[in-house]
Amino acid sequence: MKTFIEETLDTLLSNPDFNFEKTTFILPSKRAGSFLKEKIKSKVHTTIFMPEVLSTEDFIAQITQLIPLDNTGSIFELYQTYVQTIDKEHQESFDSFYAWAQTLIYDFNEIDRYLIDADHFFNYLSRIQDINHWSKSENQTDLVKNYLWFWKQLPELYKNFTHRIIEDGKAYQGLMYREASEKIVSYLEENTQDYIFIGFNALNTAEQKLIQYILKQNRGKIFWDLDEVFYQNSNHEASLFVRNYVKKWDYFKENPLKGLPRNYEQPKNIQLTGIPKNIGQAKYIAQILKDLPAEEIKQTAVVLNDEGLLPVLLNSLPENVEKINITMGLPLGDTPLASLFESLFKIQEREEDQLYFKWVLEVLKHPFVLQIFALESEQLQKEIIASNLVFISLNKIKSVENSAFSEFLNQAFQLHQSTKSFIQAMLNIIQVLRGKEVDNYALETEYLFHFNALFVQLKNILEEQSTVDHIKVLYKIYRDSLTTKSLDFAGSPFDGLQLMGMLETRVIDYKNVILTSVNEGVLPAGKSSNSFIPYDLKKEYGLPTYKEKDAVYTYHFYRLMQRAENIHILYNTEQDGLNAGEKSRFITQLEVEKKLESTFVNPKVPSISSQLLEIEKTPAVIKKLEKQAAYGFSPSALTTYIRNPLDFYKRYVLGIKEEQEVEETVAANTLGTIIHDSLEQMFLPFVGKEICKEDVEKLVKTSDDEVLKQFKKVYKNAPIHKGKNLLIHEVAKRYLHNFFQFQKNELTQHSVQIISLEAEEKIQVEIPQLQIPVFIKGKVDRLDSLDGIKRIIDYKTGKVEAKDVTIKDWNLLGTDYKFSKAFQVLCYAKMILKDEDFDKAQGGIISFKNLKSGFLELKEGKETLISKEMMIQFDEVLQNLILEILNPEIPFKEKEV
Repeated sequence: MKTFIEETLDTLLSNPDFNFEKTTFILPSKRAGSFLKEKIKSKVHTTIFMPEVLSTEDFIAQITQLIPLDNTGSIFELYQTYVQTIDKEHQESFDSFYAWAQTLIYDFNEIDRYLIDADHFFNYLSRIQDINHWSKSENQTDLVKNYLWFWKQLPELYKNFTHRIIEDGKAYQGLMYREASEKIVSYLEENTQDYIFIGFNALNTAEQKLIQYILKQNRGKIFWDLDEVFYQNSNHEASLFVRNYVKKWDYFKENPLKGLPRNYEQPKNIQLTGIPKNIGQAKYIAQILKDLPAEEIKQTAVVLNDEGLLPVLLNSLPENVEKINITMGLPLGDTPLASLFESLFKIQEREEDQLYFKWVLEVLKHPFVLQIFALESEQLQKEIIASNLVFISLNKIKSVENSAFSEFLNQAFQLHQSTKSFIQAMLNIIQVLRGKEVDNYALETEYLFHFNALFVQLKNILEEQSTVDHIKVLYKIYRDSLTTKSLDFAGSPFDGLQLMGMLETRVIDYKNVILTSVNEGVLPAGKSSNSFIPYDLKKEYGLPTYKEKDAVYTYHFYRLMQRAENIHILYNTEQDGLNAGEKSRFITQLEVEKKLESTFVNPKVPSISSQLLEIEKTPAVIKKLEKQAAYGFSPSALTTYIRNPLDFYKRYVLGIKEEQEVEETVAANTLGTIIHDSLEQMFLPFVGKEICKEDVEKLVKTSDDEVLKQFKKVYKNAPIHKGKNLLIHEVAKRYLHNFFQFQKNELTQHSVQIISLEAEEKIQVEIPQLQIPVFIKGKVDRLDSLDGIKRIIDYKTGKVEAKDVTIKDWNLLGTDYKFSKAFQVLCYAKMILKDEDFDKAQGGIISFKNLKSGFLELKEGKETLISKEMMIQFDEVLQNLILEILNPEIPFKEKEV
């Protein structure tokens, strides 16, 4: 395979008068220039001076001798002009200005690159806006008047802006092109070089004017990287631009375009493959590369149309890929350190000195912070969780013993009054995070270096510009700057696997090409436009529209395939999410042109058996269970076993508990604790006494205060005066009011005496088959006497119905979790009643979500009193359950819950 660069050099060298030393080569990119230099070294066998090889941008800068202005610099320069041009009555703040300034600069770039008369253009645009504005009334509002007035100011704003930066020796990209097209005459007079333009396609008007002048003066040549197949097809968008140049340029009237190759017609192995999601594409690319020999990998390019595929692909490459070269770099915003500064900016959005706990934990748990302050960070996290601090004061955070950590926290969480102090704090934090040895943390040090450079750049901007007076505005500038920064990877463009974006492929040819994410909206990009200029005005003035942009993508797509022999084109078949589902029109076009068919690949998903786990009871497990039996099984532990023995094993054998977290919203179990504790404290003075309606009415008056007291005790420092917690607080108060109403209604017909509250009970369970003591223990919410009959009451804040405490089949009581409520009540009954009179006792539940049903008695059939026979049957159920738990032959078997 002979590359386009080789073909071009062979053509030039075939002319005996050609002299490298008197020639300057102009290419679309610096990367293409590197390949040209490499090929010159292999083609030339005598000693020569290497010719000057420039990218388009470098060539334009050489002609104009202007300093390029980046996007951020252009915005600030434009704002200075804006302040001087627009009267104060109509001026906007920098924050508002920044929102639309980038779009305006983009439009300035376009009209300059296409050499449009700015005065005429903006006057035309102003008249269009006057026609299109939304107010149809004759008497225009101030808003409409200001809107139309602004468009009329654009010619003067543009004129003053361009004059200002040219005077300072600066220019944004489009203005440099305009200036270059005007200075090319004097530039050629001062320089004797000839100029060779290689591999261009879509040229703006300034470039066309510049190149045409050089060609007209016989000071250069231009070589198009285009296949004749596309050129001869007047409907093919890959040749749209070149056909227009041949038709319109005077040069081609005397020098007809000829000698285009016909590589596209050569036999090619083109595979069209649909694969779901990015990870599927990455794994399939790895599969393709795995089968390639080392020499073939050197001639292979993986073109990533979606940058999000890069990290996935890097983690999927096979072992035979020893060297890679990544041309696109890793965006700085995709590095782990970016999330830390994102959090620090977010913290500055607060209006109070209080810090939301999630912001704090995001910083404390960040890997870069843990590298330096692991012990201190973990200790502070534990304190926050233990105290349930939803909002944290800065003084609390800074009250740590380690002074270095305290200073770091102060820099990170201090509410900064100025953008300059915030930037300095970020620079200080970076210095603290550099505390580890560089050799052991080379990549992390590289991240820190680039972020340090970014914040230094922002600091320099702030020193020159007094307009950035709010951190919210600084954040916008930071985010925009972050998108332009990347970590460059070290690698050789001439060796190993090449990972690149579409634009990096210009002028360069590969034997094997793997194109990824060839979906509509990605390749081509679609009709998105960030411009104030309407479509019809762009057509009128010859500015590029989405049609021309699609033609650019078409050219790059087909140019890659001209000389390639093996081409894999992958697209995402996933129907949901971004960039999903629809294959690109380019694939459809290939299917028609080459009579190809897409194949579809799905990842191999191993069948996962749904076999439930079983845990054997080792001697160590049995020992732990026997210890638990001697301590006492609680009713909730036993019902946990009934629900799922594996959960019982994890909780009571392994001792695994749920990770403690800050409880931002009151959890159901917390609400239950508050209700239980409130009732205990309020009824405590009446233990051993008979209560009356007047007593309950007094309790009603103090219930709200008691609920608040228990909230502060149980829920600690978390806020309950707003949001969901306020609603839950009101629910808790309503629960108690409803309960007291229920109690008063009950007292109108019955006498009630409180016997005990939240009493700890424990009783031995006699099991003849076991040689060890076995106990059950628990806390009984309330024991009282209703008309002389004992009542064992269990409070439930959730909803419980009568069927939940009705025994229909004793065999299911110890095996089916649906009857867990009845099982628990019977456990409490066994602990309370012991050998007393069974004929005058009741057990049951008071459900706060079902108070209208009153006291839900435990019953068997219609019998509501707990009888001795009932307890004998329960003893059998309880013994069988405990025997099963302690039986070494019966493993813990997982249940489907």
